Amino acid sequence: MKIFNLLVRLLSSLGLSAILLILLGLLTWLGTLEQVEHGLFDVQKKYFESFFLVHDSGLVPIPLPGANLVLCILGLNLLVGGMLRLRLGKATAGVFIVHVGIALLLLSGVVKMYFSQDGAVTLFEGEANDHFTSYYKYELVISEDAGDGMLRQTVVPQEDFQAAAEGTVTLTSSELPFTLELTNLIRNCQPMPKGPMFDVEVPVVDDVFLKELPKEKEAERNISGMYVAALAGGVRQEGILYGFQRAPWTFRVGERRFAIGFRKERYAMPFTIRLKKFTKEDHARMSMASSFSSDVIVTEDGSSRDVHIRMNEPLRDEGLVVYQASWGPSNARPGDPLFSTLAVVRNPADQYPLYSCIVIGVGLVLHFGRKLIRYIKIEAKKS
Repeated sequence: MKIFNLLVRLLSSLGLSAILLILLGLLTWLGTLEQVEHGLFDVQKKYFESFFLVHDSGLVPIPLPGANLVLCILGLNLLVGGMLRLRLGKATAGVFIVHVGIALLLLSGVVKMYFSQDGAVTLFEGEANDHFTSYYKYELVISEDAGDGMLRQTVVPQEDFQAAAEGTVTLTSSELPFTLELTNLIRNCQPMPKGPMFDVEVPVVDDVFLKELPKEKEAERNISGMYVAALAGGVRQEGILYGFQRAPWTFRVGERRFAIGFRKERYAMPFTIRLKKFTKEDHARMSMASSFSSDVIVTEDGSSRDVHIRMNEPLRDEGLVVYQASWGPSNARPGDPLFSTLAVVRNPADQYPLYSCIVIGVGLVLHFGRKLIRYIKIEAKKS
């Protein structure tokens, strides 16, 4: 019982709150400095989505708690401290509401990290799409001709073959007459011909191997690849999967023909977006864009509507937020067709930060408003 009481006192202490906030500030500072040499994606994973990390100070490695762990403990500190320190009443109602608002803000971060999907859709004028593509994650698409021009597809998400970066991953399915072996998943690579004058440490398939490249600072520019083998009836067929290859790897099992594609993960949208017009305005006497926007047609359940998307004015519909992100190609000449890239986020907690700020604001108004009224009454009595 004494240990339990000690633990409760520790979790509810203001000292712990101060230490956690200092750690958050330190992690933010170190993560910001790390972005000089590493991209935002890697830094976010290391410092803010981890429970523990090791910071390389240049002299000695420093073990630190990740922001994920710090925020979890801070959430407990807010809840336990709020229940123990505050005696709910007129004097503490505002502070209690502020605690609830901060806890809601922390909850929004948890929901965003574990349950959101983000990516982009790129369209030239006249093109349409009903899905968006992940920036970082890949998926396997196993296809078979089902007849009448139809394809039977099996999609394997990256979570199921991520371990191929460290060893061999074996995939089986009752619907497929073969077993897949996946090895040597490389985050950024390029297929290269294998010449006789040098050796490589990775497999070689049809005189081609995957050459590992340095990781790009902008993680979405990395192109992954890996080796694949299909085993059926004692026969082993090997191939290479590359995220930028134009055609899938094909093979036969008896009379059946299969194709395996390796692409960025795709997420369905509840509507179709067609780019009607893309507008870009440049700075005077410069080729640098000052603003750009997209006029799109959103089709849903047989009905269509026009929507104008520009910076800070996204499309919000069916739990999705569609932002104007970028355009291209960057080397386009005057009169060349341009494409528009729209960032898409599916976040169940999209509005949670707004709600939490409203709750915090109400709490602050109640708390300081009560103090103001009390001060005015005291001053009135003095006069």
